[in-house]
Amino acid sequence: MKILHVITTLDMGGAEKYLLSQVRGQSERGHEVRVAYLKGSGSLRDDFLDAGAAEVIHAPLGIGSLTRLWPALRAADVIHTHLLKADMSVAPLALLAGKRSRLVSGKHNDEQVLKRPLVSAIHGVLGRIPARTIVLSDHVGEFFREHGGLSESGMRRIYYGLDRTPFESAAAQRSELLAPLRAEFGWKPADVVFICVARFAPQKAHDVLLRALHAAREQSEVALRMLLVGDDPFGGGRTKAEDLARELQLGSDVHFAGIRRDVPELMAISDVFVMSSLWEGLGLVFLEALATGLPQLGSRVSAVPEVVAEGETGLLVTPGASEPLAAAMVQLAADAELRERMAAAGRERVADLFAIDRMVDETLAVYRELTGEAEVAA
Repeated sequence: MKILHVITTLDMGGAEKYLLSQVRGQSERGHEVRVAYLKGSGSLRDDFLDAGAAEVIHAPLGIGSLTRLWPALRAADVIHTHLLKADMSVAPLALLAGKRSRLVSGKHNDEQVLKRPLVSAIHGVLGRIPARTIVLSDHVGEFFREHGGLSESGMRRIYYGLDRTPFESAAAQRSELLAPLRAEFGWKPADVVFICVARFAPQKAHDVLLRALHAAREQSEVALRMLLVGDDPFGGGRTKAEDLARELQLGSDVHFAGIRRDVPELMAISDVFVMSSLWEGLGLVFLEALATGLPQLGSRVSAVPEVVAEGETGLLVTPGASEPLAAAMVQLAADAELRERMAAAGRERVADLFAIDRMVDETLAVYRELTGEAEVAA
């Protein structure tokens, strides 16, 4: 099968990491996979080629989307778009190319812009062009039915899948990694480290996270540290967060690590994964935390409760408020046995519900619904 994926950006993010796993899995199963992106620096281009992509195409929004995408659109057996700009840009092109019956839209997030009536109305037209829509959680499906004008009949819910190997491997090396990696940030092995891996976007509410750390430090009997991994390639979110950290006088208790390639190792030397999202399509990083054996601390919002089993694998709090987040941070920091119980339950949960082979196979099954192609036995 010739598969074309089109995504808004090819820089580090949850949807991009998801797509990388899909490309690797689809290529390993013998399919010819191409990837196109519309904006950004394409920093993951080589990763996609290493994963088996036959070609990576930069098709800038505008005339570039037409001229550079057209040959690949015409040649593809299935076209799968990801994220709102790619969905809405490619749908009319696929219609023009006679590929409507082979078009799949991937919905990774509850896109808040769809709460605007005009945007919702436009999406209600363009969003109905694809023959199938894959939603990454039950919550995202409900959101797009309510705000995106989509019907349930063409939807398929397929949870993210995670290649657990790098995270489990890093967790097994925690004792060797702990002292040298923490020393890089000026921290001690006995400190309790909270890690957040996320873009510095308004959705992630880093300000709430930093204010919670400020409050929790005053209440905790153990030293609390926070490692913030990620950046903001399209705005000043990281700069604003750094300014707030200085204003709160957090000093060396918080470290802005930027974009890192050793996320599994950084998770392995941490004690709790935390993210204060205001909304979240699913949250691939929560799966990474589960696989590493970290309890999760997040917001009781959107699809997060579909991933985090509240009270079993982690704690959930009211979104947008620093006080309950701070209280939960203090609770987890003070109770190592609770953290270990949640870690064990999390490892089981990610293995049971979020296996990567399931995700790839369920996605290919949707493609075969459109092509009529029979599954090839391994």
